Amino acid sequence: MVTGIALVTVERKMLRQATEALLNVAGVTEVYTVAGEFDLVVMIRVNSNAELSDVVANKMTRDIPGITHTRTMISLQADAKVDLGLLYDASKQIDPKVYV
Repeated sequence: MVTGIALVTVERKMLRQATEALLNVAGVTEVYTVAGEFDLVVMIRVNSNAELSDVVANKMTRDIPGITHTRTMISLQADAKVDLGLLYDASKQIDPKVYV
């Protein structure tokens, strides 16, 4: 599994619409609204770097109105209190509303 962390800048009036659209992108597991230089932090969990590239370059920046800038990082290692592999299966679309 490849985990990407995308820092996203969005046009102010489009923040809610962009957040909802991001949650419908396969591979996007979480979207956090944050204060600071960026507007959103988007967690992406996919099977390969190529899939991560497709999500960021095509499905996010090209297909979602209002996104003006992204900066993406790739996780090299994850340390957590739970087995993240049990929570996320990158081959399946996750309904984030189930976890709210």
